[in-house]
Parts: sequence; structure tokens; C-alpha cells
Amino acid sequence: MTRFIARSGWVSGLIVLLALLLVFTKAIQPFYGTADFGSLARAGLPFAFAVAAHTIVVIAGGIDLSAASMMALTSVTAASMMNGTSEEYALAVVPFVLFLGLVLGALNGILIVVTRVPDIVVTLAMLFVLQGAALLVLGAPGGAAAEWLKALIVGTIHVPGVPEAITAWIPKALVLLIICLTVVWVPLRLSRLDLSLYAIGSSQLAAFRSGVPVARTKILAYALGGLFGAMGGLSLTMSTGIGAPIPGPYLLASVAAVVLGGVALGGGRGGIIGPIVAVFILRLVRTDLTLLAVDPNVTAIIEGAIMVIVVMFGAFIALRSRSS
Repeated sequence: MTRFIARSGWVSGLIVLLALLLVFTKAIQPFYGTADFGSLARAGLPFAFAVAAHTIVVIAGGIDLSAASMMALTSVTAASMMNGTSEEYALAVVPFVLFLGLVLGALNGILIVVTRVPDIVVTLAMLFVLQGAALLVLGAPGGAAAEWLKALIVGTIHVPGVPEAITAWIPKALVLLIICLTVVWVPLRLSRLDLSLYAIGSSQLAAFRSGVPVARTKILAYALGGLFGAMGGLSLTMSTGIGAPIPGPYLLASVAAVVLGGVALGGGRGGIIGPIVAVFILRLVRTDLTLLAVDPNVTAIIEGAIMVIVVMFGAFIALRSRSS
């Protein structure tokens, strides 16, 4: 039990911080209720998938600057393919878009492994490539999303036998996020790939000498990152009902949430729960600043300062761990 508490202490602290922020939000806005919490979950959904995409890559010792552009491309692809089509056609669009994200993520990994160019350079180049591709698919926000797809994140769940006062605080968007992360992350944690990811994140040389297929593991890490990026793109289309070709503010925000969630920027340490909780902490901070009537420009400055401080702190910890 002591070892478990030590391992999960940071995540537990984040959960407590999130709970305190919710109490503070309720204190400054007594009418803050289930609808507002549902809006928070929907707003945080794309950020959460962007964070999941970054988390798996960072654990493997990499970085992916193209995640936001990946989300934009998959969002406009889904919106353009579903525009003017039947509801049933969207059943084929969703797996196609997820596969597209998987392939593009794997392409990132292949380029990094084959060319041996630093991942920050490769993914920065892919950021512009994917952004241009998104603008080719849709030159302006447009397209459409299937009604059943949008309904997946609107409202709350209803469980027979459970009081509505409880289920009203369980938004569909949060349930969808948990299901999607569980479907990918749990099998990953139970596989040998999980150990390989942490091994190459800790030390590629030591992992190679231990027989870990470094190249294949890195490609798979980026492929799974692309899969989560495609989920984020779909969630954008689901929440807005259209596709947006311009990447949103997901890059620095997701990196900040990854670091705040306890994932080492140098790789080899961390999990998925902490960064996801950190997403909602950062989104709730923005909500509280809005409720406090803080000037939007000042809010942007505060958000940026928090993100930069968190990322700098993560980089400092990574350098300390490497030097030791």
C-alpha cells in the first residue's frame, strides 16, 4: 500500500486539486451545475485526446509537434466525408479517419527512424505538411457531422436504478473519453509494448542492448499518438458539427498538461491518468478566470504563463534526472 501511494501520490494530488477547484468554482458561481460541468467535459475532450497523443510519445522519449495539425486534418476529413451523406455512412467514416490518424502517426515514426533526423524537426515539418493538407480538404470551416455522432457527447448518461441527481454529473463526453482511452491504453499496459515504450524512453541504448526493438517500438508509439490525434479530430467535429482546418491551441496546452500530469519530458516515466486530470485542471482555471470577470487578454497571459512555467519546470526536472 505504501508503494502504491508513493507511485500515485502525484496523481492523487492532482485529483484533490481538481476537487478543490470545483469547490472554488461553486463558491464563486453558486449556480454552477450539471450543464456547466457537461460543457467543461465537452470543451476538454479535444484537449484530452491531444494530451493522450503526446503522453504516449513523450513516455517513449519523443515529442510530436504535429498533433494539433493531425487533429485539424482528421477533423476536416471527417466533416467533408459526412457532409450531405446518410447517418449510416458515418459508421464507415469514423474507422477510416481513425485509420488515417494511425497511418500518419506511423509515418512520423518511420521518418524519424529511417532518416535519424531529430523528432522535433520531423514533426515540426509534418506540422506544416498536415496543416496544408487540412486546408486543401477544406479551405474554410465547413462540412457536417452525423447527428448520432454529435449526440455521443451531448447530455448525460442514464443508469437504471441510479438516482438522476448522481447521473446528472456524469456527462456523455467524459464517459466517451474514458471508454476510448480504456480501449487503447489498457491492452497497451498489458502488452510487452508497454515495457518497450518505457524502456526506450529511459535509455534507448540500454533498451537496445536488452533486446528491445527500438525502431519498431518508436514507430508504434507515434502510430498510437496519431490514433489519439484522430480521436481528437473527431471530437472537434462532434462538438462543433463542422470541420476546422486551422489547428487550435492544443500544442502547448497539451505539453503543459503532460508535464503537470507527472510525465517526464525525458521519457520513461508517467502514465495517462495524471495528464488527463491536468487537462481539466487547466480548463477549469480558465473557467474560473472567466467567472471572475478577468479581462480576456489578461486571461490569455495567465494561461500562457502557467503553461510556460509548467513546461520549463518539466524540462528542468528532465535535465536533473539525466545529469544524475
